[in-house]
Amino acid sequence: MNYRDYERVFNTGDDGALVDRFFADDVVFTAGTREHHGKSGLREFLAWAHDGVREVMRPQSVCRAERRIFAEVDMDFHATKVRDDFPFGNLRPGDSVTVKFLVTYDLNEAGLIVRLQSMTWPPGRGVTRLPRLGGHPSQVAAYYAYAAAFSAAEHERYSAFYTPDVRLELGSVPPITGPDGIVAFYRPMFQRVRENLTVHKLLADDAAIFVDTTSSFLALEDAPDFVVGPLRAGERIDVRVFVYYTLRDGLISHIKIARAGNPVTHAAGAPVTAPG
Repeated sequence: MNYRDYERVFNTGDDGALVDRFFADDVVFTAGTREHHGKSGLREFLAWAHDGVREVMRPQSVCRAERRIFAEVDMDFHATKVRDDFPFGNLRPGDSVTVKFLVTYDLNEAGLIVRLQSMTWPPGRGVTRLPRLGGHPSQVAAYYAYAAAFSAAEHERYSAFYTPDVRLELGSVPPITGPDGIVAFYRPMFQRVRENLTVHKLLADDAAIFVDTTSSFLALEDAPDFVVGPLRAGERIDVRVFVYYTLRDGLISHIKIARAGNPVTHAAGAPVTAPG
């Protein structure tokens, strides 16, 4: 087993591909008081653990001796939904936590994992940290947590991704500056109209993030003066937009938004479809 390949597949978030490629049919996974048997048991555990939480591994040291691999791994967990049952603390959209793992992998003759054992430190103890946003898979996962926090109107959480001098350019209103200014704009809007972000394409490095996304605006009550278009309660406007985020030290310092399509209004109860 090539551990770098394992890390790469793990960090795609495709648990099915990970289990199929690297684990034996009779694998046993032990973590604390939990023990899971076989690929089906492992898949079931991962489906629960990763429900609304993206896990990204950052190995710190890896040692191998014949059929055993020992690894010290800093694991980043990024929440895109409420997880009050998460083992490393209650999470809400936009939250992230890093936990140090010590893991042993026992391999069979074919190089597949037959036994996986892990132990952990308390969250945050002895871990390394990345800047919040950037090009690493964990930083990309953090962006999705940011988008989820924004869509959930978690104002304190999404605004924590901004620099103190952040500047937002929507085009439809004058530029908005500072985290407090952005929250002051969206907080009253979200009381009437909730915006949900659906990302179609994302490109990221340490300097910037570009996303092709659909913004869906759902009216919680009548909003005849809504800036994108008048809405009645239950109606929705979808609009395709390109968003360019400039980063500084892992935080968003500038947001520029351009429409990539015409707004499409949907009647109350209409299914979500992305405009072209």
